[in-house]
Amino acid sequence: MVLRAYWDDEKHPSIEVPIGDFFGMGHGITKNYWSLPLQMSPQDGKGFNCWWPMPYATRARFEVENETKFSTTFYYYIDYEEYVKLEEGLARFHATWHRVNPCQGISEKGLSNNEFQMMGKNEDLSNNYVILEAEGRGHYVGLNLNIHNLRTTNEDNWPGEGDDMIWIDRSKEPVLYGTGTEDYFNTPWSPTQEYCSPFHGITLPGGKNYSGKISYYRFHILDPVYFEKYIKVTIEHGHANRRSDDYSSTACWYQTEPHKKFNLLLPVDERLPRIEPKEIPLDQKRP
Repeated sequence: MVLRAYWDDEKHPSIEVPIGDFFGMGHGITKNYWSLPLQMSPQDGKGFNCWWPMPYATRARFEVENETKFSTTFYYYIDYEEYVKLEEGLARFHATWHRVNPCQGISEKGLSNNEFQMMGKNEDLSNNYVILEAEGRGHYVGLNLNIHNLRTTNEDNWPGEGDDMIWIDRSKEPVLYGTGTEDYFNTPWSPTQEYCSPFHGITLPGGKNYSGKISYYRFHILDPVYFEKYIKVTIEHGHANRRSDDYSSTACWYQTEPHKKFNLLLPVDERLPRIEPKEIPLDQKRP
């Protein structure tokens, strides 16, 4: 199911995201968690809640498209406020979804686990996973990131050594250049625990040795990333883009209209989550 929203009389949606992903979790999973702008509430995370402000001047249109093979029971509430006049230049809310399945990594043949996981250099920064690329004036306010670990090994299998990199206004080099996935999501030392807070969290930490499905969120509400003309938000898939895992994400930002038309949303069969490889329970050893 896909959620879309249009502000005023625009022809192309400002929100176009699979509905579960929009409310904070990918992998086709619902689970109880909370953050400041988004929450999934009991029972089992099936109550979706959003508090992102979404201004518009004359009209707003929300659509939900059912692309499943089944009829669906669906209900909703939308609260809104009316004003005599909207402030000039007020940015509009946007959200877009992206997936690369799998990311293009390198072969680990002939490399030790440490060499594969931690060494090498991303020389040209060209193969990063792209979270957001937008044109115009606005500010980036965060994302949820989903990783399906596709590597099978008894050695350390942490997939989160990718550095975050953000280019602003066509800068030649990243203006913001982080030191690893765990650091961007405000967590340390290859985290293995679930955690929820207003601005960052781990909704799915993965199974034993980081197997299976992993999900994080980070919202830049008190620390928005401003841009005047252009922004590109990326993260490496493993150190120096060496890993080949399944990545998906929903990026959220505000900008003045018009916005750059989104790429076509992947068809259903390319959006569905993977079934294998499975998560290894924390109390089970791999044979």
